[in-house]
Amino acid sequence: MTTANVKEFTVGSFDAEVLSAEQPVLVDFWAEWCMPCKILGPTIDEIADQYEGKAIVGKVDIDSNQEIAVKFGISAIPTVILFNKGEVAKKFVGLTNKEDLAAAIDELA
Repeated sequence: MTTANVKEFTVGSFDAEVLSAEQPVLVDFWAEWCMPCKILGPTIDEIADQYEGKAIVGKVDIDSNQEIAVKFGISAIPTVILFNKGEVAKKFVGLTNKEDLAAAIDELA
């Protein structure tokens, strides 16, 4: 039920779509079995719609893309990382509200 504005990042696409992006990129690290991740899902969808054209929003399934999770030290999910020009700008661990995510993106816009 993810909105069309939420991308699915994989090991094959992460560098090009996230680390090389000109816009800020918000990445939700999640897993299908993670209930807090499912609770956060609608918030990620809303952020993706709200920031369409201003920021890229996507998800990384840590079960299918363990290399990315290891590279960024994901030890708990959900974890949301905001990247700016290939660098980690902000990291949120656990359930995060829409206002905090929006404020972090606004700081970069």
